[in-house]
Order: sequence, then C-alpha cells, then structure tokens
Amino acid sequence: MQERARIDLAALFEARLKALNLAFESIESFATPRRLALIVRGVAETTTAATEERKGPRADAPDAAIQGFLRSTGLNRDQLVARDDGKGGQVLFAVIERPGIAAGSVLASATTHAIHNFAWPKSMRWGDASSSTESLRWVRPLQGVVALLGDKLVPIEVAGLKSGAQTVGHRFHHPGVITIGSANDYVEKLRACHVVVDGAERRAIIAVGAKLAARKAGLELVEDEGLLFENAGLTEWPVPLLGRFDADFLSVPPEVIQLTARVNQKYFVCRDGDGRLANAFVCTANVDASDGGAKIVEGNQKVLAARLSDARFFYDTDLKTKLDDLRPKLEKIVFHEKLGTVADKVDRVAKLARWLVEEGIIPLPSREGRGPLASASGKGEGDASPAGHPHPSAASPLPPSPDGRGNLAALAERAALLAKADLVTGMVGEFPELQGLIGGYYAAAQGEDPQVAEAIRDHYKPVGQGDDVPTAPVTVAVSLADKLDTIVSFFSQDMKPTGSKDPFALRRAALAILALIVDNRIRLPLSIVVGSAETLLVTQLLGQPSSGGVERARGEFQNVAGAEPPGVAIVTRRVAANPDTLKDTLDFFADRLKVQQREAGVRHDLIDAVFALGGEDDLVRLLARVHALQAFITTEDGRNLLAGYKRAANILKKEGFDGTDTDVGGNIYEAEPAESALKEALDAAEPRAEAAIGAEDFGAAMSALASLRGPIDAFFEQVIVNDSDPDKRIARLGLLARMRAAVHQVADFSKIEG
Repeated sequence: MQERARIDLAALFEARLKALNLAFESIESFATPRRLALIVRGVAETTTAATEERKGPRADAPDAAIQGFLRSTGLNRDQLVARDDGKGGQVLFAVIERPGIAAGSVLASATTHAIHNFAWPKSMRWGDASSSTESLRWVRPLQGVVALLGDKLVPIEVAGLKSGAQTVGHRFHHPGVITIGSANDYVEKLRACHVVVDGAERRAIIAVGAKLAARKAGLELVEDEGLLFENAGLTEWPVPLLGRFDADFLSVPPEVIQLTARVNQKYFVCRDGDGRLANAFVCTANVDASDGGAKIVEGNQKVLAARLSDARFFYDTDLKTKLDDLRPKLEKIVFHEKLGTVADKVDRVAKLARWLVEEGIIPLPSREGRGPLASASGKGEGDASPAGHPHPSAASPLPPSPDGRGNLAALAERAALLAKADLVTGMVGEFPELQGLIGGYYAAAQGEDPQVAEAIRDHYKPVGQGDDVPTAPVTVAVSLADKLDTIVSFFSQDMKPTGSKDPFALRRAALAILALIVDNRIRLPLSIVVGSAETLLVTQLLGQPSSGGVERARGEFQNVAGAEPPGVAIVTRRVAANPDTLKDTLDFFADRLKVQQREAGVRHDLIDAVFALGGEDDLVRLLARVHALQAFITTEDGRNLLAGYKRAANILKKEGFDGTDTDVGGNIYEAEPAESALKEALDAAEPRAEAAIGAEDFGAAMSALASLRGPIDAFFEQVIVNDSDPDKRIARLGLLARMRAAVHQVADFSKIEG
C-alpha cells in the first residue's frame, strides 16, 4: 500500500500544480511506515502570468446585458475593448490580466488539496472531529505536517495540525525531534537519525542483507519479491537476521513451512546445497540491536516454533482421515446455488476426466523421456523433498500395458474424485492457498498411486501466465475436466463474463484450457467435449442416466416438465431451455484464443482469416494453420498472391458470381495462353494443397498455393475477364472462383489486411 500511496501522492500533486499553472522540474516521493513525503524540485517563484479574453455582448446591446457582463468580469465600462465584428458592428471584449501568484501560496493550496483528496484503500477519522462526516479521513491519525519552500515555512493547517519544520526520527534509535532545514537535507538528516525514507533503498538493504546472512550459514535464500516489499513497508531501518527452527518440523511439507513463515511472520526461508528446504529463516528487524540481534532472533524463533507446531498439528490430524472419507463432507459445500454442491461438481469432473482418456483425447505417455513430471527446463515440476517424506510429484512413467488406456482412465477418475477432498481439511482451512497441493501430499502419504497424487496436486494448474502447464496424462485429464465443467456450467446458466466483470474467473479458466491443449498438443474436438460436459450437467441435474446426449436429456426433461420430480432445482429448467450453450461456449473459446495469440505476436487479421473458415474446433490444427499463414504472408509470394486473390474476389463480388458453371465455354472457344496456364496451375495446385491440408502440412499447402502467383498475375495482365462473349466471361469468372476456392482451403484471404 505504501508504494501505491507514494506514486498516487506524486501524481495528485503534479496534476494540482499543473492546474494552478506553477512550473517545476521534477517530483520525488517517499514512503515509510511512519511518514509519506514529497519533494518538488525546481519550483518557479510565481505562477505564470496570464491574459484572459472574454467575448461580451455587442456594443449597442441593452445596458442591462452590458452591466451583467461587467459584473461577471469585475471590470468597469472603460476597461472593455470594442472590436469590429465584420458585419458593420462592434463587439465588446474584456481583457483580464492575471498576475503570477507566489509559489508559497500555490504550494499551500496544493498541499491542502492533496491531503484532503488523497484516496486510501482503507482510511479512518479520529479525535473529536470524527463525529462529523466532513472531517479528514486518513490511513492513520496524522501526527504532523512539514511544509517548506526552500528554508521558508509554508503555513498550512490540516486536521487541527499546523505545519512546521520539525519531525521525528526512528522510533527507538532517535525518538526526539528533528528540525528540517530544507528539502535538500531531508533525506540525509533522517538517515542520520536511522530512517531510510527511500523504499527502493530499504528493499535493496533487505535483499542484499538477507542473501549475505543465508550465504554466511552455507545456505541459499529463497527470493520473494512480494515479501521484500512487505518487509520494506514494515521497517524504517531494516536489519536482516538469520534464525533457525527445529529440524523435526521438516517432516511437514516444505510449502506449508514456507507459507507459515511468509504469511504469518513475513520471514524468508532458505534452501540447503541440495536445493531442499533448510531449517533456517531470515527475519527483518527494525532496529540495530546492541547484541547483534540475538534476542530478536530468539524471540522470532519461539514465535515461528509455535506457528509450525500448529501447522504440524493440522498436518498430522488431517492424515488420520482418508481423503475418501472426507468426500461426503463436500455435499455440504455449495459450489453455486444454481449448480449444486462441490460433491456434484466432483462427480461430473470424474466422469468427464475418465471419458477424455477413454476417447483417446488425452494421449498415453511415451516410453521415453523423463516421465510425466519432466518440464521444459529439465527439472521436474516438484523436485526433491526431505528424506522419508512422500511427495505427490514422485511419479514414475506409466508402464506400457495392453490395457494402458483403461488403467489411465481409472486413475484419472480416481484423482478427480479425490481432487477436492482437501477443501474440508484443517490445513486448507488455515491456509486456503494450499488447496490441491496439500491434497497431493495427503494422497501420497495415504498410499494413492503417484499419478493420482500428482494430479490432485496440480489439477488447478495453470493458474495464470507463466505458471507451469501440467504434462502428466492423469493430471491433464483432471485439470481439463475441472475447467471445462466450470465454464460449461456457468455458461449453461447464462452467467458469462461481461465487459470487465468475470466473477467466476471463466476467462482465466479458458486460457488455462488453451494452454493445456496447445502445450500438450491435445487433438481435442472442442465441440464434442463441450457437448459432453453439458450432457453431464443436464443429466445430473435431471437425475437421469447420462447416455443419449444433450438433446435426449433435454427431451427427457420436457417429458416430465409437467410434473417436476422432487429435488430438481430451477436450474434444470434453464439448462434444458438453453440450446445456445454450446455455441456461446465455443465462441468464448475462440475469443480467448484470439486474445492469447495476439499477445503472442500473431496478427489479429490472420487469426480472423482462419476462424472465418468455420467448422474448425481442433485448436492444435487451427494454430498450425495460423502460424503457417503468418510465415507465408510475409514472403513476396504471399504478398503477391494476396493481391491477386483480392483482385479476383473483388471482380467476383462485383459480378455477383457464385462459382457455379465454372467449366462452361471450355470447349466452345480457344482459351488464351494465360488462361490455359492458370487452369493448368489450378489443376496442379488444388490436389497438392488438398493433400497437404489432409496431412496437416500447412506449409506445403502454402507452397502449393504460391505456385498460382505467376499464372494469376499473367492472367490479369493478358486476359479480359468481362469479355463481351458470355461463354468466355463465365469461364474466366469460373477460373477466378476456382482460384478463390483453392485459397480458401487454407484461410479466408479477404480478412487479411494489405
């Protein structure tokens, strides 16, 4: 909050000075836990003098109109200037000279304005004045105001406080009064009194000091930028100190220890030489203690030990109950009032995850490689954990077997059934950030298949840009099923994102699905998968068997709509009556894909050109087509073919030719050489392009189309398309229609700019 406040104060003050017409060179702002400061350098002595002209009534206007104008300007009649209006008359003007205002007065006004108009995320009123809603609101009660212009006091009064030149130093090292001479000595005088006012400098002190403290103990600091800002915001004289905790606590998962230290105590943690979590932490003191911080470290070690004892209690207690036994409790957690409980969602996700594997949508793991946890960086997604401590990422490659897919489907279903069970554990109740992750640990400790444990751990991934994308088949199946179910469920209730509102994070879920599909090259028929997810939702809410598809489920509901079965929610009627869910969901994915690809540097018009073909819901194939098109359209052949296509398309559009009867006239007249050359080029290129597209070699398809460049150029140069002979005209329009159709096998070039 301090960093944001510092930036906002500078912006507010700068805008006010510009509005008051006071020139300055630069603005610096600083924030500590006890003070918010701003220094304006190069301030002009006065505001810029200005001349204002106001147009008044005509010179021969009624006296009442002229007197009203004089009152509004503060001038008398002799000070008005009469000017010709170009129509034989005169118009009165008031020329008002506004002299410069002294900088001190302007700064006093700007300071008061900034304090009263500063918007804190959280603020309070205080003292006797707080009984009035008009009293000042501030993040904490103001204790003093220092306002100087050079070495001169700028007199202001805010919330009963008069400005002065005095402030205080560090709470412990220098609690006495400091007199500030001017803005030039503000920073250094406070530094001499153990206050570092620059937040960036405090962060640097903490970062370097923490690394050195860890390195001195033979350890490596786990860097955390957010924690760095928090510690800098809590201290004015930061002193990083290394402490230790009992190594027995390392039996608790490392993420739990790190979260306990970070969230509750604002401590950094350390790794040992093997990259494992060490029983050490770095805290940041706000005092340079005479004993080197020994007492401070001792106190912090006691506090952390108590926190870790609580964490170990939650962990040990949770392990006593199987995840399977926790599942009934999910029936008491509402997923959404219109979509049932978390237990209902789990049931749908489990069925969908199994179906994804059984249908061959999720590929079986390869015999080669480093196993399902290998990542692009060469490290597993969850590396070594303490010895003797089962880690949910300790999976090995699936052994190939004749019934490998059936085994994989069973594992995916099992993982999905247990994936949400940790929501009712004590650990997640204490640390919601651990959901999924801690469930993976519990599953591993309770003897679940390593792949199931890994899927439970990672099924929320990816949760944002830059997050790891799962690659293990079981994990991918559960993650995809979970996110697909979420999107389809909310779309079925017409709870789609609108504008900047996305309360259920459906856009993020869609981007995660796209990342899973693209990174794992999953040949997923999106329309079928979305339809299956909708079927599961409809039939579950209807209480009917899930065979027969969405339409049958809707039909079954309509058959019983006259006598609604007990327990069927209103949501059921809405799902059954919403035939646009599939279309809306697919359009939503298309929009998200466009956004994702634009951010990746793909031209938006090329994306539109491929999407315009329609009927393509295999995203891997679609993106391959887009990337091949982008590579082709930047070449000379691509640019020339695009120009030829657009010329052909414009002629066809102007003539209203729909592409039928393309061979009429072929045997009635002797074709011109360029005409025959284009026909031969099309005869050769069309099957080549079609075969390449069938083989999903879009680069080769582009090369086949590139062969049309020369013939189409020659055709336009040497052949009159709109010949007076109707047979020639139809035949030549037919050639252009064939050329357009050949290009449309790859993309709709009419959508491409240029």
